Amino acid sequence: MTFMKSLLGAAAASALMAGAAAAEPAMIYDLGGKFDKSFNEAAFGGAERWAKETGESFREIELQSEAQREQALRRFAEAGSNPIVMAGFAFADALGQVAADYPDTKFVIIDMVVDAPNVRSVVFNENEGSYLVGMLAAMASKTDTVGFVGGMDIPLIRKFACGYAEGVLAVKPEAKVIANMTGTTPAAWNDPVKGSELTKAQISQGADVVYAAAGGTGVGVLQTAADENILSIGVDSNQNYLHPGKVLTSMLKRVDNAVYDAFKDGPEMETGFQVMGVANGGVGYALDDYNAPLVSDEMKAAVDAAAAKIASGELKVHDYMADDSCPVLSF
Repeated sequence: MTFMKSLLGAAAASALMAGAAAAEPAMIYDLGGKFDKSFNEAAFGGAERWAKETGESFREIELQSEAQREQALRRFAEAGSNPIVMAGFAFADALGQVAADYPDTKFVIIDMVVDAPNVRSVVFNENEGSYLVGMLAAMASKTDTVGFVGGMDIPLIRKFACGYAEGVLAVKPEAKVIANMTGTTPAAWNDPVKGSELTKAQISQGADVVYAAAGGTGVGVLQTAADENILSIGVDSNQNYLHPGKVLTSMLKRVDNAVYDAFKDGPEMETGFQVMGVANGGVGYALDDYNAPLVSDEMKAAVDAAAAKIASGELKVHDYMADDSCPVLSF
């Protein structure tokens, strides 16, 4: 069983933590909720897998506001949780303030690098996985126009978009890629209504495949795509099951593996910088019974060949975060 609660107040939270065993690991989800069917849910899946395999429990918090980031870190550290895993780049500032105060606690941050001796920083080559699903989008499109709906407009999400566009254009150089971001604040991760509106706007411009990299907002993108009888592409978790036969594929970002490995390694884990990409199974695309009829043998062969080239280093996918530019897409 997992140990779940919300940050409802200092006294209540402290009392709950005091009652738990001192060595339990902890998982802090980003805004948008544990069951966002995307990034946070992938993190939860990794924690749950570890708990089921070991019979152990972990603590977890679903944040309700930005102000709770540092508060949650300190409370878990004071209560003896080790390691403490954070899902999302937005924890960087809080972790920078907290890590040095608890040198015996190991922290893991996903999607950002924090340079401290007791921190493991895990980042992903999302551009590589996005390239692969971009190829599939291009091969599935009948209009030669595809869309991208991002969450918060930050370099990380532009990295997704740029890799996607590069994959599309590798297959169809004449294709059009429409890219929109949901917003400029963290609220952009949990706005399915805005995701739906952006999807409809892209459909009106001819898009017949839309890739969502927007956390909980993406649920609105996938729903609207299904309602409008076009294809969508999920992200982070395997979202193919949400609309069988309408989700072309999902760009798998193995956040679950990052969390599972951290919990498994425990307080003695190696810290430092880790990169998860195509070569080590960190990103890829989802193929299962829900989308198999949509992905032909020829499509699969082409994408798998590209993946092999990426893994070997023969094919380099542009990384927006390396130079803040995208040669194939304007934002």
